[in-house]
Amino acid sequence: MSKQTVLGRVTQLAKANINALLDQAEDPQKMLDQLIRDYANNIADAEEAVAATIGNLRLMEQDHQEDVEAAKEWGGKALAASRKADELRGGGQTAEADRFDNLAKVALGRQLQSEKEARTAEPTIAAQTEVVAKLRTGLDQMKAKLAELQAKRDELVARAKSARAQNTMMDAVKNVDVLDPTSELSRFEDKVRREEARALGKQELAASSLDAQFEQLDALGDDAEIEARLAALKD
Repeated sequence: MSKQTVLGRVTQLAKANINALLDQAEDPQKMLDQLIRDYANNIADAEEAVAATIGNLRLMEQDHQEDVEAAKEWGGKALAASRKADELRGGGQTAEADRFDNLAKVALGRQLQSEKEARTAEPTIAAQTEVVAKLRTGLDQMKAKLAELQAKRDELVARAKSARAQNTMMDAVKNVDVLDPTSELSRFEDKVRREEARALGKQELAASSLDAQFEQLDALGDDAEIEARLAALKD
């Protein structure tokens, strides 16, 4: 996995909108479980790739430091050889002085080569350092996102359990309503009231029948009175 691929993957995952993903999911809990697994796997892969990138950076830094130190060392050798040549030349040993000047030139060539290698590596090291910083930031964001995912999942599971408990309770309440004994009592009370009404009806009917009998008796008494008065008239 190249560093550009790693950086792109880490950035994409770190910026993922969890809420938007959940809104599109038919089963948010299953999707969160899958996201958590994917994130954990991607974090593990990214950590390995970032570790390799950091390792390569450290090797380049070591090589650069070695080139810097080599350039300094060759510079010191060139200076020492040049001084030795000047000393020998001052003593009339021209041939030996020329040999040390040649050694100084060789050392200066090595110094120049080491300096070039060090300068060539510096832009690459700077770019790699920037990439590593971005990768580390992305990994931190991914780990924070993973924690957010885990918290979302725990919250969702708790809410689901609560919803199931509420539904179970409401179903129980509904069943209690259906089997409520007060409803049977109401029906029994209604039956009693109907029986009481029938009794009242019978009483009223009986009373009206008795009144009719008394009315008949009164009518007979009036007839007798009339007959008695008629008999008196005839006397």
